[in-house]
Amino acid sequence: MQLVLVRHALPERVDGAAGAGTADPPLTAHGEAQARRVVDAVSGDAVEALYVSPMARARATAAPLAAALGVDPVVVHDLREYDADSPHYVPVHEMPVADPAGWARIVAGLLPEGVDVPAFTGRVTDALERIVADHPGRGTVVVVAHAGVVNCFLAHLLGIDRPLAFPLDYTGISRVVATRDGRRLVRTVNEIAHVADLLTPTAGTT
Repeated sequence: MQLVLVRHALPERVDGAAGAGTADPPLTAHGEAQARRVVDAVSGDAVEALYVSPMARARATAAPLAAALGVDPVVVHDLREYDADSPHYVPVHEMPVADPAGWARIVAGLLPEGVDVPAFTGRVTDALERIVADHPGRGTVVVVAHAGVVNCFLAHLLGIDRPLAFPLDYTGISRVVATRDGRRLVRTVNEIAHVADLLTPTAGTT
């Protein structure tokens, strides 16, 4: 089967203070336009199921595709991002100014300090492998999640030590083929032709 991994579209910025609850921002209008492009990007695939992170930015990104397919996305709690409990969300193109230290770690391919990388990678890998196991045929399954989720899964498959090895743009698409003999073949990383004119200035890695 083919696993199509889609990073969510551009969300709003949330400047939450400690104790203010978790940030779960909706998409911007620009992000909504990006999300609509995903429909055509996967239109040539025989999509048999759609899975999504529980976070609002992922669910909103999946919504146009769900409507086009006439399916209800399956929400998988273990596909949530490493920052799911954070009180703030800063879009990546704003991070060099808003959070220089955090940006430096992203450039270095690292998750934020305090994230248990093996545990996070294990959680998202197990979730994606369960999805693969539930679809043993030749069809395509789309998963809409986050840059950290996709990056850590790809790094796991490719044996890369850095958890954020790839720059993944908003609604960038990566494809993994899962064979019946257990092989996982990374076919593409960060396809952006469908949304290239909508990336500036929002391209980034997380």
